[in-house]
Amino acid sequence: MSQNSPQTGLQTPPDAPGTEQRPAAGADRPWWKRYYPWYGVVGLAVLFNVLYAFPHYFTTDETASRSQLDPGFHPHFAFLVAHVVTGNLALVTMMLQVWPHLRRTRPRVHRLVGRLYVFGAVIPTSLIVLFVLVPHRANQGSTGLATGAVLWLGTTLYAWYKARVRRYAEHRRWMVYSFSLALFTTYGRIVAWMMLHWGLQVNIQVLIEATSWGAWILHLLGAQAYLEFTARRRGRKDHVGRLDPATGAVSQ
Repeated sequence: MSQNSPQTGLQTPPDAPGTEQRPAAGADRPWWKRYYPWYGVVGLAVLFNVLYAFPHYFTTDETASRSQLDPGFHPHFAFLVAHVVTGNLALVTMMLQVWPHLRRTRPRVHRLVGRLYVFGAVIPTSLIVLFVLVPHRANQGSTGLATGAVLWLGTTLYAWYKARVRRYAEHRRWMVYSFSLALFTTYGRIVAWMMLHWGLQVNIQVLIEATSWGAWILHLLGAQAYLEFTARRRGRKDHVGRLDPATGAVSQ
C-alpha cells in the first residue's frame, strides 16, 4: 500500500493477515501465552457442563431437576429442558467458533456455526431466561442473571450485525464479549459438583449471588484484558497496523 493512501475505516481483519505478515511460530513463548492450553481448559469446563446437565433433564421425571420448579406453572420443567439444550448448544458452537483452524480453513462452516450460535442457541436461551425462568424462580440472583442474559443477547446481536456489514474486526471484538458472557453460568455447576463430592461447605445464597453477578463481570473484564493484550501484540508485529480495541478499527 502506498504511503500516500488514506487510512479510512476498517482495513484487513487483524486475524487474517498475509502470510508474510504473520508472527513467527510461538514455540519459544511460555505456555500461558499460547492459545491452545487455555482453549483446552475452557473445553473441559464446557464438557463438564454438558455431562453434568443432560442426565438430569433428558428425562420425564421432574424430581430430577436441579432447579426448584414452580408448582403453579406446569410447563416450567419443559422450558428448563429447552434452556439446557440451547444453553449447551451455545457452549459447543462457541468452542467451534473460536477454533482458529476451523475459521482459517473452513470459513463457510465457521459462518454456519456462527448462525447456529446466534439464532439456535443465544436468542432462544436468553429469551427463556428472561421471560420464563427468572419470573418463576426464587429471588436469589435473579437480577444478576437477567442482567447477564440481556448483555449476552445484546453483544451477540451487535456482533452479528457487524459481520453483516463486513466490519470484521469489530465483529471479532464483540464476539469475544459474547463468548465471555456465554461461560458465566458454568461456575455454579462446577462448585455444586465439588460440594456434592468433596464435602465443600459453601453458603448457597452467597454462591448464587456471587455467580449471578460476579462471574459475568469478571468475564467481561477478562475479555477486555484479552482484547487489549492482542491489540498490543498485533500492533507491534503486524504490518497492517494496530487494532484499536475501543472501535475495532485498524490504523497505521
